[in-house]
Amino acid sequence: MKSGLVTIKDIARELNISASTVSRALKNHPDISEETKRAVNELAQKLNYQPNAVALSLKQRRSHTIGVIIPEIVHYFFSSVISGIEDVAYDAGFNVIICQSNERYEREVANARTLLASRVDGVLVSVSKHTEDFQHLHNLQDNNIPLVFYDRIVPGLEADQVIIDDLDASYRATRHLIETGRKRIVHFAGPQKLLIGRQRKDGYVKALEEAGLEVDPSLIIEADSFEKARLAVMRLLNEKKKFDGVFATNDLTAIGAMQTIQKRGFKIPDEIAVVGFSDGRFSGITDPTLTSVDQHGYEMGTVATEMLLRRITSENSDYPYETRVLNADLIVRGSSVFL
Repeated sequence: MKSGLVTIKDIARELNISASTVSRALKNHPDISEETKRAVNELAQKLNYQPNAVALSLKQRRSHTIGVIIPEIVHYFFSSVISGIEDVAYDAGFNVIICQSNERYEREVANARTLLASRVDGVLVSVSKHTEDFQHLHNLQDNNIPLVFYDRIVPGLEADQVIIDDLDASYRATRHLIETGRKRIVHFAGPQKLLIGRQRKDGYVKALEEAGLEVDPSLIIEADSFEKARLAVMRLLNEKKKFDGVFATNDLTAIGAMQTIQKRGFKIPDEIAVVGFSDGRFSGITDPTLTSVDQHGYEMGTVATEMLLRRITSENSDYPYETRVLNADLIVRGSSVFL
């Protein structure tokens, strides 16, 4: 037998039967005898026969594959989302192609093209923090590929989406700091191009205003990484800026702030309290442990995938787009209160 992938014709040739008989035997067709079915399936297993996925997708007009565009897999939140996506997809008989934009617009465009060429049935998207032109996503929709956005959405682009109430979660996180007696709270903000970045800042501002505290623009700093937070804290301390609390847009930023604050001789939470966002795996092992907002990434992944599969498999997919808002919980630990 020739080398390479085994085909139905190869099995038919070995058993001296027709390719159509092999095809029907593999599908357990009632017209094929049990003896033939057994012979076909035993040889198929022996030869490690695999159906031609491309041919099946062309015939069925469905690839049973969904694509995922994710900003960064290294973040615990996004890896949790992937776990939820894969569990639901595989249980439903769908494969998953995961593409990482690495927070770059150009990579995201390339990801979309790859998924289109792969004939995926639908795509789950969380846009990069540098994406401002969304033509590549419109192009997917123009090719009848449904989209579901998770976490980071595109205002004005009609699609299903799964989010948390970032404004309310940030408001509650900042209010928690205020309730512990903090009056000068720094906000390390995410990119204001992203809706979640703006909403998390707005929640912070709302909590300060509601408490009658000054909103000092010099304490709102765009810093969404460990290194940016480290440099920002050093600058604030070098400039003798007084602050007694930090609310960071994600956990790695919060941890960068915590380590620098401690290296400069300040105690947490005695002198400066810190709250993060996403409740990743590191939040429970920092010293002190990090107070953080739990975004429930796994649940977001499962809900987003269920919405996408419903859109793919529904006989009538022309129903109104839906926005699902999940609850977010503030997990209080030692970085903001004495436990």
